[in-house]
Amino acid sequence: MKKVLAILLALVMVLSVFAACGKKPAKKEENQKPLVVGYSNFSQKFSPFFAESAYDQDVAKMTSVYLLGLDRQGAIVELGKTGETRPYNGKDYKYEGPADLKITENKDGTVDYDFELRDNIKFSDGEKLTVDDVIFSMYVLSDPTYDGSDTFFALPIKGMEEYRAGMASLLSLMYAAGRDNTEFKDWTEEEQTKFWEDLDKAGEAFVQEIVDYCVANGYAEEGASVADCLALWGFEVDADATAKDAFYVMAEQYKGDLASLSSTESAGSSLADLGFDPADYAKGIKTGDSAENIEGIKKTGENSLKVTLTKVDAAAIYQLGIVIAPLHYYGDASKYDYDKNQFGFEKGDLSSVRAKTTEPLGAGPYKFDKYENGVVYFTANEDYYLGAPKTTSLQFKEMSDQDKLNGVVTGSVDITDPSYSKDAAKEIAEANSNGEVTGDKITTNAVNNLGYGYLGISAKAVNVKGELGSDASKNLRKAFATVYSLYRDVTVDSYYGEAASVINYPISDTSWAAPQKTDADYAIAFSKDVDGNDIYTSDMDDDAKKEAALKAALGFFEAAGYTVKDGKVTAAPEGAKMEYEVWIPADGSGDHPSFMMLNLASDALKEIGITLTVKDLANSSDLWSGIEADQVPMWCAAWGATPDPDMYQVYYSGVESGNDPGGSNYMYDIADAKLDKLIMDGRSSLDQAYRKTIYKQCLDIIVDWAVEVPVYQRQNVIIFSTERVNIDTVTPDITTYYNWYAEIQNIELN
Repeated sequence: MKKVLAILLALVMVLSVFAACGKKPAKKEENQKPLVVGYSNFSQKFSPFFAESAYDQDVAKMTSVYLLGLDRQGAIVELGKTGETRPYNGKDYKYEGPADLKITENKDGTVDYDFELRDNIKFSDGEKLTVDDVIFSMYVLSDPTYDGSDTFFALPIKGMEEYRAGMASLLSLMYAAGRDNTEFKDWTEEEQTKFWEDLDKAGEAFVQEIVDYCVANGYAEEGASVADCLALWGFEVDADATAKDAFYVMAEQYKGDLASLSSTESAGSSLADLGFDPADYAKGIKTGDSAENIEGIKKTGENSLKVTLTKVDAAAIYQLGIVIAPLHYYGDASKYDYDKNQFGFEKGDLSSVRAKTTEPLGAGPYKFDKYENGVVYFTANEDYYLGAPKTTSLQFKEMSDQDKLNGVVTGSVDITDPSYSKDAAKEIAEANSNGEVTGDKITTNAVNNLGYGYLGISAKAVNVKGELGSDASKNLRKAFATVYSLYRDVTVDSYYGEAASVINYPISDTSWAAPQKTDADYAIAFSKDVDGNDIYTSDMDDDAKKEAALKAALGFFEAAGYTVKDGKVTAAPEGAKMEYEVWIPADGSGDHPSFMMLNLASDALKEIGITLTVKDLANSSDLWSGIEADQVPMWCAAWGATPDPDMYQVYYSGVESGNDPGGSNYMYDIADAKLDKLIMDGRSSLDQAYRKTIYKQCLDIIVDWAVEVPVYQRQNVIIFSTERVNIDTVTPDITTYYNWYAEIQNIELN
């Protein structure tokens, strides 16, 4: 799940900065005060290729431009070079970007994406941006050794598989060869000895940190064994395993992918921090034949290129919006010759790109100056193609979430994104003299978050007779879902107030595919009983609704095979239980939007004989480790989403095509051939109206499986200092897809 969310974040990353035109030159004598933005901590991976956290990605965005971008409704702008006007909220907005795009579906089933670049873009060092920079960037993202979070290489681009074949990283080969290897073709004996010595030392320290973390945070007692602590982390090792032994058990489960192991399972330090950097062994080694180029990426003119996909892929257009990075900075211009299949670096060697990870450079609105003492410093890019920023100095300043709101009030920051709740709204209102969330001190802007909160139920853990998709198993899960759903409204209102709303389908309300209340077949989630009748009536009060929900739950339990007598469940069928756990990462203190829902549901279920234990986790990583280890029957979390609603990554099981389940479906263990087919049909069309119909059918199937209870759609809030920021110059009509810095070049200080 953690890796999937990273990938989902990356898909949003490459589409975020796409500014509307505002070509007024900056006046150097004005606006010398810095615009200061409050951020959570950075990891200093500011590369547009290798940034992982959303905060590092934002640093990269300030310095970069992307091939494609989004309008305010999340649709791709296809005429960036020409410029196109689109309406939103009663106003017309013009969008511009680096390129025009033309899409052609060919008779043989392939799809051509033709890009025509504008010729007036310069990088912040004055060098002109060309189509060769685009091709260089595509080849970086396609390299067999690329291990960043961008998934451009996964697109069905003609010739992509052939290009990436026949090569493996030095890391994977050395690890697979083992410490007793005696053949030294691609590395020396000395290099091998150092590899294993460093990995042994770092791996042992890596596991010891996990052990220390578990003890320090009360998950394990002082003196607990490595095995006990690793079990809490989701790994099973021998009872007498040492920290070194345990590390290699973890490494085997990651199939030798030490980079992913390091970033996913860390209790604080990465392997690189501890003396073994996987990037040192990232160089590719030729293991077989491969193509010299990617057939489906063709330079078609001085300012144009064509990308050809072997099939229709509806989500591909979003992944094609890659960063355009400067070849002369991240690569080696002497190694670029398109006609000779040379693309700015040796295939399999991205060392020049990795070397610039902490110092990004591009054609974005700002130039990166330095990172120092928790602050990222930028200066305006005077050559920015949409107009030099009016505020010449920009700072991204690290601060805790608790300090963000106060930072705007006291003047240490001008813009930030505090966690928003009823309490936060109250604090903002109190800071303003008018008692509102927008006033003389603070201006508040709220948009729906690109994602949603949910309650998950594992079909593998909550079923009857081990038959995950049977009617009995679905009815068992619906019994719980019905009771949970009863308390969604009061829970969401209590935690968020007006900053969130209850949703009824497992999809973010920001998506064009999300069902609307005005749709004829729109339904409230889990509001019908086992016979398909409405559980609630409009005249019911809270007590009556509770009584009706419990009656419906008893009906589902009975249909699942439970024994029900005198209004109570008295016995469970084979494979099912009378007691279940639900996990929630609420900091060990109940601080979570869904915490109240769980406790109210637990109390209600107790009245009909079912025990539901709420497990409040102080460390959210325990949840993901537990899910991966099949230890969590039910849990609360939130999904990140992408502009395109493709459901493959989360719900596709593979049973329709005979494959093993993939993506994040291991969390739910849905195995539904009809759902698989619909998902594939949806991603195989470019017709949005058709896809919306398909995805509604998918959502109905997911709800019927009762593996996911949709809970809330929350809002993200950005607050501005009304006193220091000229609010009239802030990006107008900010949306989920068109954020506050989309037109950062126009923002002025008072």
